[in-house]
Amino acid sequence: MERATQHAEHRDIPDIAASFPEERIHLEQIIEKAGLELAEAERSVEKMDQEYRETQSYMVEHRNEGDAKEIFQSEMALRQIDSLGVSAVVYRDRMRKTKDSPYFARIDFRPDGGDSPRVYYIGLYAFHFEQQLLVVDWRAPVASMFYDYELGRARYDAPEDHVEGELILKRQFKIKNGRMEYAFDSSQNIQDDILQLELAHTSDEKMKSIISTIQREQNQIIRNETAHTMIIQGVAGSGKTSIALHRVAFLLYRRRDTIKAQNVTIISPNRVFGDYISNVLPELGEEPIFDASLEDLALVQLEEGVDFSSDRNPLENADKAWEERVRFKSTVEFVQLMDAYIAKLPEIALAVQDYVYESFTVPAEWIRARVDIYKRFPLIKRLEIVADDLYNRLERDNIWEEKLPHRTRIFISLKKMLRLKNTLAAYKDFYQRIGRSKLYVPVKKGVLEWNDVYPYLYLQAAFTGLQESRLIKHLVIDEMQDYCPIQYAVLNRLFKCPKTILGDFGQSINPNCPYTLEELHRLYDGSELVRMEKSYRSTCEIIHFASRIIGQVNIEAVERHGDPPAVLDFRDGEEELNYLIAAVELFHQGAYNAMGIITRTNREAKELFERLEERQAEVTLVTPESESFHNGALVLSVQMSKGLEFDEVLIPGANAEAYREGFDRNLLYVACTRAMHKLTVACPGSRSPLLPV
Repeated sequence: MERATQHAEHRDIPDIAASFPEERIHLEQIIEKAGLELAEAERSVEKMDQEYRETQSYMVEHRNEGDAKEIFQSEMALRQIDSLGVSAVVYRDRMRKTKDSPYFARIDFRPDGGDSPRVYYIGLYAFHFEQQLLVVDWRAPVASMFYDYELGRARYDAPEDHVEGELILKRQFKIKNGRMEYAFDSSQNIQDDILQLELAHTSDEKMKSIISTIQREQNQIIRNETAHTMIIQGVAGSGKTSIALHRVAFLLYRRRDTIKAQNVTIISPNRVFGDYISNVLPELGEEPIFDASLEDLALVQLEEGVDFSSDRNPLENADKAWEERVRFKSTVEFVQLMDAYIAKLPEIALAVQDYVYESFTVPAEWIRARVDIYKRFPLIKRLEIVADDLYNRLERDNIWEEKLPHRTRIFISLKKMLRLKNTLAAYKDFYQRIGRSKLYVPVKKGVLEWNDVYPYLYLQAAFTGLQESRLIKHLVIDEMQDYCPIQYAVLNRLFKCPKTILGDFGQSINPNCPYTLEELHRLYDGSELVRMEKSYRSTCEIIHFASRIIGQVNIEAVERHGDPPAVLDFRDGEEELNYLIAAVELFHQGAYNAMGIITRTNREAKELFERLEERQAEVTLVTPESESFHNGALVLSVQMSKGLEFDEVLIPGANAEAYREGFDRNLLYVACTRAMHKLTVACPGSRSPLLPV
């Protein structure tokens, strides 16, 4: 349900806004008050800007005259004005949005024991005017009733207690540029019609907020405050990423005293996807959150002198030995083997001896016992602590006041007892001890294969330690099916905070990472698993076509119809290319915003792009190195298309040679479910047997 909210004709729903003249009057009153508040906010911004310039000018003019105290006071004043100015700009921008579209819903609720109903207008932001609350924030407890209940008995959870009563009116609006485009007394049927209108819009360059069309099951996920770790398994197009981001916005609202946007990070598959979702939180009135990839984290964490090569694409690689290495390191059993090795690491890596200095001797048994006491620390950190303990013992026993060694010298002596001098030596030793030394193949000295990076970091955590994040208080992990257990084990070491983990194991595109949703659930003891099995992105025809590819019958589609997917046969690649060129030209002449031409691999995307470009087709190539998402006709791989959506999708090369094995079903499924309105599958030569008849 990650959609744009562009203007569309509302011919499918009768415009009965004229039946609510009181609503038009109310809207005019709200906009008038919002206009007054906006004017005041703009004056405040101008005043702050003027004060900043004047203070800055004064400091420049008197930079050689004032004493240090006066200069310090001026600098502090400048910082304070700057901080207040930023807040003033944020408020002004909110008021501009409020004036444009102050609310999208109204509920009338009579609490038990009350004489008259209370009227609540619900909007993107709360709006106060002269100490009166005119619009409540969509995240406020009372607003939950709009999403969760039809007319009749209802309740909401207030900060101190829950409130029960009768929901006697539920009305929905669309207000744009201060004008009411529609207003309806909501029934379930009307809500479905409104939802279909929003879903029928064309795609956009950025994922948009969906606060006016959040469904009840989605609202339960967004407002869940009890789960320390929430795992969201959602079918393609179920809106799981959007819901996860709305959940972040809700948590930032509910816990604004303890968590800020800078305390949230999202692990995303690539920079294009990160750019695509970057607008959701700002649109919801929150600052953008930091997004990172596993590669970004590895660059920060790996010890000096250790580097890694980029991951290979399993779809473009025929190296059976490499596949064996990757598969072995992608299992839960591999994590268990590493845990067993780490448990014995002090015994394996450290050959403890008596510590002797001048007339002092500290027995090896004492040193070993101290090392074992500090088992919650990395091995090198243990030696640092034991060096302090040893020094304190020498100091206590130094009755003749002899000269004692420095703590650093003791620590160096303890480090000399290491059989394995660093993490890399320990990592090599791990494979030798489990009898699988051939499964560690460095690219060159000090350079790891990508499949070794997170196992290495896991061992590094036990040997020298990792930089655990205390800043991050909530972690979002998207495309959960693309990460293996050892990577989750490292993420859990780095981020001990609550997590929202989401994805779809039906969209796994890595055949060498064979673990399951159930195994992931077990990795997070006590986690809450929710399933989203309704797709909002694609038409019923596209969803039914795609679900038949993977044999999944429980995917429910919103009742929105369009043309059935077209499966076209071509004699050869040249005939197919001619069709693609004509299709791209037709797209640019039409009303759609985005077309995805989705190939099996990145290499095939590059080759097809070059052929189309030679024929002067207006297309753009998206690669793993791309930074942003733009509308237009895009050529990209299945890997790069994940999480994105297009008005129209073309899948070239869908013949029996390219899509022939069981795992290829997932690739076709992912490619097909990127389409919102139109899907075409091109088959040069023999048609793939995985396609529905």
